[in-house]
Amino acid sequence: MSKKELTADQEQLARFAKALGHPIRIAILEMLANQSCCYHGDMSEILPIAKSTLSQHLNELKDAGLIQGTITLPTVKYCINNENWNKAKELFGGLFTQLQKTDDIC
Repeated sequence: MSKKELTADQEQLARFAKALGHPIRIAILEMLANQSCCYHGDMSEILPIAKSTLSQHLNELKDAGLIQGTITLPTVKYCINNENWNKAKELFGGLFTQLQKTDDIC
């Protein structure tokens, strides 16, 4: 049996999963989902972390493509990247459906 290469979808799904792998990032996404956009300063007043740590988490979500930011000095406004968020939902849904099928086998 020959080795298979990872698919682009597998790579993308893993990137999304990594970005979602911290509770603060989940809280950020929940915050953004409840409003159209949010300013970095507003988030730092609500979330229980330092501004520099918040910036690192925002960068991780942005690098994964789950959020996008608009810089209007001196502020940065963030919102969910709907196109990539829909892709993440599609990929996770497909994975969960595939894994659910294994419940019937094992």
